[in-house]
Amino acid sequence: AQVRVLDNLSTGRAENLDPIRERIEFIQADLLDDGARARAVEGVDVVFHEAAIPSVPRSVAHPVECHLNGAHATLLLLESARQAGVRRLVFAASSSAYGEQDLLPKNEAMRPEPISPYAATKLACEHYLHAFARCYELDTVSLRYFNIFGPRQDPSSPYSGVIARFCRCFADDRPVTIFGDGEQSRDFTYVANAVEANWLAATATERLGGEVFNVGCGERITLNRMLETLNELTGQRRRAAYEPSRTGDVRHSQADLTRIRERLGYRPVVSFRDGLSKTWEWYKTTGG
Repeated sequence: AQVRVLDNLSTGRAENLDPIRERIEFIQADLLDDGARARAVEGVDVVFHEAAIPSVPRSVAHPVECHLNGAHATLLLLESARQAGVRRLVFAASSSAYGEQDLLPKNEAMRPEPISPYAATKLACEHYLHAFARCYELDTVSLRYFNIFGPRQDPSSPYSGVIARFCRCFADDRPVTIFGDGEQSRDFTYVANAVEANWLAATATERLGGEVFNVGCGERITLNRMLETLNELTGQRRRAAYEPSRTGDVRHSQADLTRIRERLGYRPVVSFRDGLSKTWEWYKTTGG
């Protein structure tokens, strides 16, 4: 298969593509660039739409920027894909759409209750995908990611994912900060599991029609437990400094994987602990 990548590198690094650069076509441009977007989808069978500003706190600070790079950019991409005759678009949705609901694990039949601009724009994207699948030949599917982590995440931003930040702190012998009491929990999902879900969604033989699927491990891990596991893996005995909770963060999150298992045959291919070990080894070796 031929692969074409469009990225403005606002949160990524060009060197991440070095091992495969000779095997892909890379377009460094913004998704809001009409010409680049049209060029990216020309002659394409499947589009994997992973672009976003992936941060709840940043969306709270900059809601309009979040909307423009989320819902607005997604609508433009859907229309470009439709005009180019793309067969299917697979979208990186978010478990943040569920909001602060007591029922665990979260299942796709639950009513979404977004509590941040990031969650709201991700949910708006889901609705656009569903509408396009109903109105046009373009098939679509939304994958609600639950806290994806792994090597190559940039830990340097205040908006970075918690595991990337923790691994950098462990590697650099710096203090670890937890916002809240550390008993908030997440369904931390190693990136290889997200890749598996994307591949299953892209290659499904039936029309998916804008359907929504959870992508996770199905396990709930508190931040305190995650810190304990990192201490075990690294042989360190690091403690956290606790700061006030952040606006827009949900308390608990866990994926019900029944639908994606039954419809697409998805099962996590890497456990949380194994994924954390692989991630730590990368940060330890490279310095992040």
